[in-house]
Amino acid sequence: MTRVIKFGVIGCGLMGREFASSAARWLHLADTVARPEIVAVCDLNPALTDWFSTHVPTVSQVTDDYRALLANPDVEAVYCAVPHNLHHDIYPDILAAGKHLLGEKPFGIDAAANARIQDAISAHPECFVRCSSEMPFFPGAQKVIDFVQSGDLGDIIEVEAAFLHSSDLNPDKPINWKRMVDVNGAYGCMGDLGMHVLHVPLRLGWRPISVSASLVNRFATRPDASGQTVPCETWDNATITGHVDDAGGGFPLVMKTWRIAPGHSNTWSIRVLGTKKSAFFSTKNPRQWQYMTYAGGAGAWSVEDLGFQTLFPAITGGIFEFGFPDALQQMWAAFVDELAGGDANGFACVTPQEAADHHAILTAALKAGTTRTVQDVIYDTRAS
Repeated sequence: MTRVIKFGVIGCGLMGREFASSAARWLHLADTVARPEIVAVCDLNPALTDWFSTHVPTVSQVTDDYRALLANPDVEAVYCAVPHNLHHDIYPDILAAGKHLLGEKPFGIDAAANARIQDAISAHPECFVRCSSEMPFFPGAQKVIDFVQSGDLGDIIEVEAAFLHSSDLNPDKPINWKRMVDVNGAYGCMGDLGMHVLHVPLRLGWRPISVSASLVNRFATRPDASGQTVPCETWDNATITGHVDDAGGGFPLVMKTWRIAPGHSNTWSIRVLGTKKSAFFSTKNPRQWQYMTYAGGAGAWSVEDLGFQTLFPAITGGIFEFGFPDALQQMWAAFVDELAGGDANGFACVTPQEAADHHAILTAALKAGTTRTVQDVIYDTRAS
């Protein structure tokens, strides 16, 4: 019999509603050992909790106090999607209440906040904890990962991981919390997008030992909700170059987190170049991945069309297209499967150690970018 895991949602905005959608169409997945059921929701905005009351009939608790949700004995696990400055308070409270947690990135506004979360995780080993990152669940991304793990790439020449979109290209776009240092954090775009970019490199064992960074704040002011001009102090774009050591002397890991990328709506990509084999995938062309095998002579990329070839099997025919809501549901399937004792079909959500490692990289990148230096990355091993 399929196990039902009862969830509470803290933060009922865009991603909270996306989780509700994924849970509501769980029948789309084939042969899962468990499924989520949302029974409690919390948000300060009644319009958002009203949406859940209207659309999710299993919700029996609606509150504006997350502590009331955590006191609900029916809630077994929590999805928390709140601004970055709240992570270091709410995430430990979730664990102290004995609830399992899937938390939104970046798992703390900065490294100190993440360390507090890591301490809470260590104090509650009975709780299962993962961080959100859905883009690597695209079939093309999984193809690249499998290709790399199959071995025989030769010496790695370069790896590039990027997340590019143009949401802030318009200078007249009103400022929101992701543009405010006290809420989003000093990382700026790196805190918002960095975990998406680093999920695959870290999973494949590519941890840079040092980084340099070019940080750009193209629009230093924006209008607020009333039309008044206010400071916009967060970084818009970051291009980070890390050095990853290996037996051949190392290679560059290029990480791009851009909120101002003309021509891009929401493009995630991973490119791995080796002396024998190379691979590339971008959500800009979600039906295809590219690979190359080089054995002398001219090198030529091969392009393979992909359909609905998912980590967790689904009822959709294999010839059809895969999209963002499907990637989210695959991520949720991985979390629920692991929580129920499975192995996430071989590709888990971001682990606490990977979240801590990404903070170490972003902390070094922030210092490197603001001082125009190369910085060593100091990793925290408390989540090991």
